[in-house]
Amino acid sequence: MLVILAGCDETPNIETGSQEGKEGETPASTEVRWPAGGEFVYVSNEDSGDISIISTVSNQVIATLNVGRRPRGIRVGNAGEKVFVALSGSPKCPPSMSDEDCEKQGTDKTKDGIAVVDVLTANLEQVLPGGSDPEQFDLSADGRRLFVSNEDSDQATIVDIVSGEIMKTIAVGREPEGVRVSPDGRLVYVTSETDHAVTVLDANSGTVIATIAVGLRPRDVVFTRDGLRAFVSAELAHSITVIDVVSHEVVATIELDATAKPVGMVITSDSKRLYVANGRGKTVSAIDLSTLKVVGSVEVGPRAWGIVLTEDERFLYTANGPSDDVTVVSTESMDVVTKIKVGESPWGVAIGPNPRPSP
Repeated sequence: MLVILAGCDETPNIETGSQEGKEGETPASTEVRWPAGGEFVYVSNEDSGDISIISTVSNQVIATLNVGRRPRGIRVGNAGEKVFVALSGSPKCPPSMSDEDCEKQGTDKTKDGIAVVDVLTANLEQVLPGGSDPEQFDLSADGRRLFVSNEDSDQATIVDIVSGEIMKTIAVGREPEGVRVSPDGRLVYVTSETDHAVTVLDANSGTVIATIAVGLRPRDVVFTRDGLRAFVSAELAHSITVIDVVSHEVVATIELDATAKPVGMVITSDSKRLYVANGRGKTVSAIDLSTLKVVGSVEVGPRAWGIVLTEDERFLYTANGPSDDVTVVSTESMDVVTKIKVGESPWGVAIGPNPRPSP
């Protein structure tokens, strides 16, 4: 089901696809008022089972699309016309919940998968297989495959997007989460929350090349543009681990404030600055990568997780789970510009070009 929350210029008739969204709901025909220009920010809302689409022109939600159960990891396809969203039929079990209480919630593996959204039509096209309990993923350099972390099975799954089939499943560290493909497309980094390590995969074969010990509870990975350095957020170590990609060795650690719980990260195109969403620390930190020092910080909201940067690198968007909103931050001043209400428990954020042709 597609829900329109705000509008702009064009008004094509859009009919959502045949996939189910929330329990008991079926897609319905409606109209989308598409904005002209700018970029689209896509937010996965874990508890409401939908994604919010925000226009960077107006900083308003222009549409909300039901995609399935517990959407978390989210990526935009290379051309900006498709959005991929990880769905999970496993129950939501925070660290504070006992294993017994978690099991009582029940699991429905038929809800696992990777939803594919056509942005041009606001249509949920299909749900690809993604292995058990998919959490995060990344696309191959050619945009034809997905590399998916399977949190409850301690595996990574490689999915062929065109055929819709699983190509390979690989054993990685316990509770894998963050997934990132290197800029040259040769390597895949998968973080392991419980083993406090990164598994390095060969992107072509899926073979495990190396395992690198990092800080406690690693969550996300980003690479410098040249692919020579990787940065891994270590939530419980309040730090960022710096890895030499060629040697597979840790070469430095960036210490953050003791209140910071680093999770999502984004790096500038010139690889000079790293922005870190500090989870339940409620802040975003700006790090100068020439000195590996924090040079700025701003409070954005409770449990800031997903974070993205606009193409001109003037603004950051963060997903703040408990407050059901997205914060927009000026990178020049490190001040909050505005907050945007989205769905329930926003988790991941992705950004891409507006795929609609200019009028």
